[in-house]
Amino acid sequence: MAKEITLAQLQMMVERSGLKLTDEEVEKLLPGVNRSHHQILELRELITDNIEPATAFAASRTKKS
Repeated sequence: MAKEITLAQLQMMVERSGLKLTDEEVEKLLPGVNRSHHQILELRELITDNIEPATAFAASRTKKS
């Protein structure tokens, strides 16, 4: 699994985004940020670009009324 986002990395992200947060607020955010980060990585593992969809829609094949 990917490594955790560190407090220093999160502080840098907060600065770059222009947010005005205290060190205490950033520390409180860190566990949730890492949880969300891991969830995103898990979802990305499920996405496979090499599998064709079960069905396909082609507008040119529909009947016009």
